[in-house]
Amino acid sequence: MKQGIDVAGLYVRDQDEALAFYVDKLGFRVHTDVGNGGYRWLTVQHPEQPSLQLGLFLPGPPVHDEATAQALRAIVAKGAMPPLVLTVADCRAAYAQMLAKGVEFTQEPVERYGTVDAGFRDPSGNGWKMIQGRG
Repeated sequence: MKQGIDVAGLYVRDQDEALAFYVDKLGFRVHTDVGNGGYRWLTVQHPEQPSLQLGLFLPGPPVHDEATAQALRAIVAKGAMPPLVLTVADCRAAYAQMLAKGVEFTQEPVERYGTVDAGFRDPSGNGWKMIQGRG
């Protein structure tokens, strides 16, 4: 039996907006998109990492009451959630490609710690570090 993490989730303000961003701008692909009443299970995955799904979830029922959902949406919008890390072969080239697709960066590529990294946020406010892989 296989064990491990299959899905890591993000809170987003709008699932359709998040889906368009992750698929059209970052090159992810849809893994699962199913609804159950008012709840939608939406996951995407990086084409080079099919073993991990990224969940694009709305704060709210059945997991959260409205007050909690509202607080979570505000925290995400401020960029206060822990950042995710996207590893790329060439940070400057990926930066140029993503910038051309309309990704808004919070940090241009910078050399440090023996590699190159840049920062961006998704439309909901989730922070990402894009780091050039070593080797």
